[in-house]
Amino acid sequence: MGITDQLVKFSTAEVPEEAAAMMRLSLFDWAACGIAGAAEPEFAAFRRAQMIEDGPAQVFGGEALGAAAAALLNGTLSHALDYDDTHFAHIGHPSVAVLPAVMALAETLDIPLTEAIDAATIGVEASVLVGIWLGRAHYQVGFHQTATAGAFGATLATARLLGLDKVGTRNALGLCASMASGIKAQFGTMAKPLNAGLAARTGIEASLWAQAGMTAAEDGLEGPLGFGPTHHGQGTEIKLPRKDWQISTISHKFHACCHGLHAMLEALGGAGVAPDRIEGLKIRTHPRWMSVCNISEPKTGLEVKFSYTHTAAMTLLGHGTGAIANFSDEIARDKEICALRNKIEVIEDDTLTETQSQVTLTLITGEVRRLRHDLMAPMTLEARSAKLRRKVKALLDAQREQALWDAATGTELDAVTACFAGTAPAD
Repeated sequence: MGITDQLVKFSTAEVPEEAAAMMRLSLFDWAACGIAGAAEPEFAAFRRAQMIEDGPAQVFGGEALGAAAAALLNGTLSHALDYDDTHFAHIGHPSVAVLPAVMALAETLDIPLTEAIDAATIGVEASVLVGIWLGRAHYQVGFHQTATAGAFGATLATARLLGLDKVGTRNALGLCASMASGIKAQFGTMAKPLNAGLAARTGIEASLWAQAGMTAAEDGLEGPLGFGPTHHGQGTEIKLPRKDWQISTISHKFHACCHGLHAMLEALGGAGVAPDRIEGLKIRTHPRWMSVCNISEPKTGLEVKFSYTHTAAMTLLGHGTGAIANFSDEIARDKEICALRNKIEVIEDDTLTETQSQVTLTLITGEVRRLRHDLMAPMTLEARSAKLRRKVKALLDAQREQALWDAATGTELDAVTACFAGTAPAD
């Protein structure tokens, strides 16, 4: 069975309780990132430019737009901080592509939160599966999986919300094949989060157009001239989930920077060494990250989010990488950080997985310390919830965190979107 047939079949799958529970955590995390992202001054003009049509779908920071415009804006703003979840099976950010589309369309159609959660879970799972099918060659040549695989996930999720039949869902995926796009060249710029917004908008438009009767190539995803073969897709075999869903291994961020840096930062968290005692530091990481987050001399706060050496120096000097405010243009120019950064070497090591990092500290006394971390280390749902709640309290505040937590774990979709303006919903 080809991938298109598999996705069409999967669009109506029953969602396990465990997968839906993880999706609710990602909804909580995603919304917090969007609320905080809407407050970023550099995106203020972009946000105003999208206020082109009134509609029923709430957007971060207030106002309401049509579903497609809301998905574009909310997808972009929720990825503005690069603080949202990741899945390492395909190196993409699934929630920022899928949830903006699902929430905007669900609100427009007055669909219950439980159904929206199920659709989002299907979409996130599908985006990871499409990413696996496309393979690492697709990512390595320069395509941004969040935008490409994410668009197909958003499309399948919205097709489910609309109740499209098999023909309609196939057409929606075929239409998506003409629109899915996004390149890694945008990393470190405002266009990286825009990739997520475009994927979310594509998901809504492709499904609505299919519902309206627009047809597309049946093999638009996998045919000889389809999306996969023309975008360096490897056609890796995939299997639809039964017991173990890909969403169960989603990775939430607890540092406000590229996820490729997180294993290193977690390892350095146990260093316990004063910076003036450090002679040198070597960071070993999987080769794939060398072209993603290894900006050696970042000039802006945004570029700092993609720098091994700078974030390592920040951590050792006590500048918490969980704080959004610490990724500023000023910190990129900090002389103390830059001086320590010059003592740090980044080495690619193909014996490590993409979720592992090893750091070797050499002290001025000659002592050598080796630290290691793997982001795939098991974490219970309770422990993950606690870490996410601490993160969101730091992003928003205790009152807004509680309101968003209650909404994301509750039953009313409007309670979630009422939080998007950045204030607690009225009693």
